[in-house]
Amino acid sequence: MRAMLDLNFVSENLELVARRIRDRGAELDFEALARLNEERKRLQTEISTLRHDHQLASKGIAGLMKEGKKNEAEELRAKLRQDSDAIQEREDEARKVEEECQSLIVTIPNLPHESVPVGRDETENVEVRRVGEPRSFSFEPRPHWDIGTELGILDLDRAAKISGARFAVLAGAGALLSRALIHFMLDLHTREHGYREVLPPFLVGGDALFGTGQLPKFESDLFKVEGRDLYLVPTAEVPLTNLHGDEILERPELPKHYTAYTPCFRSEAGSHGKDVRGLIRQHQFDKVELVKITDQESSFEELESLTRNAEEILKRLGLPYRVVLLCTGDMGFASAKTYDIEVWLPSQNTYREISSCSNCTDFQARRAKIRYRPAPGGKPRLCHTLNGSALAVGRTWLAILENYQNEDGSVTMPEALRPYLGGMDKIVRS
Repeated sequence: MRAMLDLNFVSENLELVARRIRDRGAELDFEALARLNEERKRLQTEISTLRHDHQLASKGIAGLMKEGKKNEAEELRAKLRQDSDAIQEREDEARKVEEECQSLIVTIPNLPHESVPVGRDETENVEVRRVGEPRSFSFEPRPHWDIGTELGILDLDRAAKISGARFAVLAGAGALLSRALIHFMLDLHTREHGYREVLPPFLVGGDALFGTGQLPKFESDLFKVEGRDLYLVPTAEVPLTNLHGDEILERPELPKHYTAYTPCFRSEAGSHGKDVRGLIRQHQFDKVELVKITDQESSFEELESLTRNAEEILKRLGLPYRVVLLCTGDMGFASAKTYDIEVWLPSQNTYREISSCSNCTDFQARRAKIRYRPAPGGKPRLCHTLNGSALAVGRTWLAILENYQNEDGSVTMPEALRPYLGGMDKIVRS
């Protein structure tokens, strides 16, 4: 399935695009788009004809002047001025129609890949694999907000006093654990998985957010700097993907593999009542992100390896998890195919999302103008872009507290993290 949502592709494949968009649970006014596109084509034809006639008539003025027919030449000049005005009017109309077409196009999500199951919502996602057995407790496992609060390493009340709801203060060993997780994740991805670490800006412009698909559709979920075209970064996917915006890369440069730690900021518009307690859904959270920029042929293989790279964090931490393939109705706006990685949370007796790994095919690359040349001197093609959390730090933090909790209230630290914790093997009440 091509995912080239340019105007010509959509207008020439309206039935296909409409069907696949309906598979995603979206309804768009394709009749209006088809009507606007016909109008656009009509105007383009008229403009082309008028310009051609204008050029021919312009050449006739010189001939009339040579023949001494000044009056006829002036009449022709007057007609050409009228023709120029007519051309300008048509061009203005064409620009307006083009803008209306584009305003509809940018609201159309990416087309699902053929391998994505058709479904309405998360209940129709497909489990791919489970790794690790959930621990059997000899006591009733407690939620992370109780464990962290009693250990003195998590303070939601003071965070609310400072910033309001959906913020957290980590202190002491809790802050150290968060920092250790960031270092551990970055070290694994750079030293063993071959990603290049980047420390990007935490503020991004509107063009960057348009490139990755957050704007214009999801502006309500962003925090904007008043009076400036700057937004707090919702994910490192935005600056990492846009590193090569408006560039043409040479084929030997691909694939590009990047990783970055950033804080992330989201208003969580529309999530009222969801995960109101604890760290699952915060306005500010830390995340280590993976981004790949590839050619068109290898991107789905790269998605599999990116997902395995994210899984490796959980394997080394000894946290049980599962991988699910999202159905069409549960995928993100820019994604053509997504795997969610869900970690086991004993207090909820269920798996919860800790990473989404997506292939956006050429959807973001078209918007951000990221291209590559398949061969020297060849015509540039759009790159494919991929991204995935590896991992959400706060959710990893709370999964450790819940899965490694002890009956006395302490929390044992995973072996893989202890070198990053100064050898600390357990968090106890200080």
